[in-house]
Amino acid sequence: MGLTAHVLAIDAGNSKTDVAIVTADGEVLSTARGGGFRPPAVGVDTAMRGLSETVTRALTTAGMTSVGHVSACLANADFPVEEEQLATALRAHGWGTTVTVRNDTFAILRAGVTEPRGVAVVCGAGINCVGMRPDGRTARFPALGRVSGDWGGGWGLSEEALWHAARAEDGRGRPTAMAHTLPAHFGLPSMYALIQSLHLGDIEQSRRHELTPVLFATAADGDTVARAIVERQAEEVVAMAVVALTRLELLDEPTPVLLGGGVLAAQHPQLNGMITDLLADRAPKAVPQVVTAGPVLGAALLGLDTVGAGEGAQGRLRAHFGV
Repeated sequence: MGLTAHVLAIDAGNSKTDVAIVTADGEVLSTARGGGFRPPAVGVDTAMRGLSETVTRALTTAGMTSVGHVSACLANADFPVEEEQLATALRAHGWGTTVTVRNDTFAILRAGVTEPRGVAVVCGAGINCVGMRPDGRTARFPALGRVSGDWGGGWGLSEEALWHAARAEDGRGRPTAMAHTLPAHFGLPSMYALIQSLHLGDIEQSRRHELTPVLFATAADGDTVARAIVERQAEEVVAMAVVALTRLELLDEPTPVLLGGGVLAAQHPQLNGMITDLLADRAPKAVPQVVTAGPVLGAALLGLDTVGAGEGAQGRLRAHFGV
């Protein structure tokens, strides 16, 4: 593919979708934002209709109907068979001559490195980890929750906090200040009241994610139970990173380990500090850093990799996104 090819970059997560049309020399012609991309919840056809509206807006603004290459980093593309299914759906729209689909975690990884080499651990609603080398080798996990051996992420942390707080209040578990701080967040007097409100729908289940910052604040105040939950999250992040580094034979080489997603990007001192300490012990050559750049940048950089763009194009693209 020649350097005249334009790239359609797509970062489609569970909560939002970002699209960018980028020239092969790194100029951003247009961007667009849309809703979340959730094929397992709504079906591939419905998810693609929502994505199509966002892509069409970006193409129209750029004065184009198609590009040379589509670089799509999509949530819920957890297995190769799902990547191929989604790639087939993208090809059917005719947006690009070629199409590459990856899990959206690869976008965060590529956004944080100057070449396609490193490991990223993303801790948002859930937790996931991927790694890549310039020769095309990758490391990844299914990342489907407990069924695939995962622990943590914002949703898992809030669930764990609720479990411990409920048991503390009724006497089954160790005392923890979370028995007071969690219901207080919603203006409620007790865990019993919070449990009832969640059960009856007076508080939407989706609002449970609001309890994760409460967990971290309680841990920062010295609560032993809350601190133990945060420490376990750090252990899980480092376990995934070390396995990915080992699979890619990067454990003994200086290698970026990117930390992304809402939980890690918030840079809670206890969590991120412990991750840094554990990596120093178990992967001394790893270079941890937090990624705050928008993942669509990573999708675009992966697209520029595919069309053979040079460092200058990548630099212009990064400058556009303020990186």
